[in-house]
Amino acid sequence: MLSTFLNHQWKAFWRSRNKGTSIAAQLFLGFVILYLLALAILVGFGMELIIGKLLPGKDVFYVFNGLILYYFAVDFLMRLQLQELPTLSIVPYLHLRIPKQKIVNFLNVRSLFSAFNILPLFIFIPFCCTAIAEVYGPFVAIMYVISILSLSAFNNFTAMYIKRLTTVNVNAIIGVVMVIASLALLEYFKILSITEISNRLFSFITLHPATAFAFTIVALLMYIINGKYLQRNMYTEELSTAQEKKVSTAYPFLDRFGAVGVLAALELKLILRHKRTRSALIMSLVFMLYGFLFYKKLLLEKDDIGMMLFAAVFITGSSISIYGQFMFGWQAAHFDGLMVNKTNLKHFIKAKFLLFTTISTIVAIITSFYGLISPKILFIQFAAYCYNIGIGTVIVLYFATWNAKAIDLSKGSTFNYQGVSASQFILMVPYFLIPYAFYLPFALNGHPYWGIACLAFFGLVALCTRSFWVNFLVNELNKRRYKIAEGFREL
Repeated sequence: MLSTFLNHQWKAFWRSRNKGTSIAAQLFLGFVILYLLALAILVGFGMELIIGKLLPGKDVFYVFNGLILYYFAVDFLMRLQLQELPTLSIVPYLHLRIPKQKIVNFLNVRSLFSAFNILPLFIFIPFCCTAIAEVYGPFVAIMYVISILSLSAFNNFTAMYIKRLTTVNVNAIIGVVMVIASLALLEYFKILSITEISNRLFSFITLHPATAFAFTIVALLMYIINGKYLQRNMYTEELSTAQEKKVSTAYPFLDRFGAVGVLAALELKLILRHKRTRSALIMSLVFMLYGFLFYKKLLLEKDDIGMMLFAAVFITGSSISIYGQFMFGWQAAHFDGLMVNKTNLKHFIKAKFLLFTTISTIVAIITSFYGLISPKILFIQFAAYCYNIGIGTVIVLYFATWNAKAIDLSKGSTFNYQGVSASQFILMVPYFLIPYAFYLPFALNGHPYWGIACLAFFGLVALCTRSFWVNFLVNELNKRRYKIAEGFREL
């Protein structure tokens, strides 16, 4: 059955209309993976030398043990953003005498053939087979290898499970982000150290090698949980009336905005129902954690907040910049319909503003926990939030009136360059540089927080004059609506 599924997928690939584009993407991806594998091999065989040079005087095994769980924590975050779900068109098989368990097993096993699962083998196993085997013996080295393989499998199935769960349950996205943010906070404030936990675990394995099978048991449990979930959700929306009712959820809080709220609710449903839009939303939520990289107490004490301003604008406006840069391409498939029916273009633009403001407000509230590091961060983030909902939204929607690149919503976001054009790169320049036009004149004169206050003030001014900007954008859209529609028909 495994060979049958693989044969069918091979034929489907060569018979697809986008075969040429797919081959080019796969070749490019193959070269990237080969390059990463070459680096991983160099790191694996030179691990002892690298640790000795970077951390002279430190015990090599202590550093190596502490590195393992830290690596897999970062690996897990990367999987959530980049790893694609293995797919199989199940409808042609459901009426045949094929056990569902075989389809589930195929999808689970296929997901293991990923660069994320291959890289740790080349990074960690050479060190295990040389240094660890030489000092602790071959049995301990084998147990280390089993631990690493099990951790990789655990990450694989957990990431798959979470990504599948978030496709049908929006609350799961918020829950996952909150858990990751909590763990990041604990690590940031040195309450919980992943490195220390990792070192203790693997030091214990060197003394009691058989305990490595605990990782294997956990990975197998995750495999079973993932399989059970797949089996329960095997049917497509078209085959389940219960799911149809579930996905037609209304958003009562948007009803108060009338026709504008209805359009915003429709776009929110579009975001949550399709792969690429949902990926953009998940990425914007994950980017909320970037504050741990940029917000440093030492810099706050010196009032050196230049890079923190960039981080604050990016974090509070990630949904605007990531999702908004492809506006109105998300609606390419029904843009002609929007243009010829009774949709008021002013309401159409206002709905975009409402959606951006709502999501940015939610993100700003969630990321207010950075205030635990320093109250100054709250002031910087508030100014960035005002800029994003006041000025940033106008910039994004103005550039959208020049975008005529369509997007196929059914495709994922990883290595997908559909809809990408020069306008996206040009957009990023003013979007992230304009805040410094308000900040730098004050900062260079020794008053950085006056610059932050100035940014907040002009952001609020733009917000209060939103009706003017709506009319401006409607006029710009009217000028280029036919050119945009013509470009979208090429989808």
